[in-house]
Amino acid sequence: MDTLETRELRYFVAVAEELHFGRAAERLGMAQPPLSRAIQRLERRLGVSLLERDRRGVSLTGAGEVLLHEGRAALDAVTAAARRARRAGDPGGPRDRLVLTVKAAASHELLQKLLAAYAAEPGAAEIEVLPSGICEQGELLRDGRADVALMHTPFNSLAGFDSEELLTEGQVAILPAGHPLTARGTLSMAEISDIPGLPLARWARDGAYPPGPGPEIRDQTQLAQLIALGRTAAVIPDSARAWLWAEHAAVPLTDAPPVVTHIVWPAHSRSLALAGLIRTATRL
Repeated sequence: MDTLETRELRYFVAVAEELHFGRAAERLGMAQPPLSRAIQRLERRLGVSLLERDRRGVSLTGAGEVLLHEGRAALDAVTAAARRARRAGDPGGPRDRLVLTVKAAASHELLQKLLAAYAAEPGAAEIEVLPSGICEQGELLRDGRADVALMHTPFNSLAGFDSEELLTEGQVAILPAGHPLTARGTLSMAEISDIPGLPLARWARDGAYPPGPGPEIRDQTQLAQLIALGRTAAVIPDSARAWLWAEHAAVPLTDAPPVVTHIVWPAHSRSLALAGLIRTATRL
């Protein structure tokens, strides 16, 4: 039988992510024995082994890895469908509304132009802007909290989404004001990567921070404060200068990879309001 229940997928994903039946049961708020039986029934129905169990613990089989990847996507889709349906049927809310998520303080000028141009279109929907943390826009699109996003490559993954390119720009180094290197007209990536006492800030990628001596950054405010205090430096798109403090200085980088801003949306979307916003964005 090929049909899977949402409950079964939630059980399996919890076990597959925890790789421990006890922790998975605690996460799900249930006892361990019924969880173990549910996974065994799922394996029998599918006719494959999803988990390897031995004295060392639990690990995923090849089939289990596939189901974990597909199961996460399916659960996200179910959650997104519920959220979007609830929002569409809200009697107290606007009939047409789009939630646009963008990384806080990024693409400020482009976002202003986009919102103004779209608002001038006949029949434009209401746009709710949802600021997000670093690299969170994809998650917000997948689980239905947002309908559309402004995302940036190479920092964000666009896998599984439809997108249109809007803007390509260079990058700048952000240093504490008064640092000797701020007197330079330009810098190279090698120079910014090896400043004594001023390590580059580190952002999480896929839930993990890359190795390095720089501080682990969780949000824009933390980054701004640490740069102002002379504890770190950062490399950001040129347009992000909009959030700089007086205690910061920006120096263009000659060899940093270009940053491309995209408007991004779920591939299955059939929203006419979204189609209108995308048309406006690509005309800017």
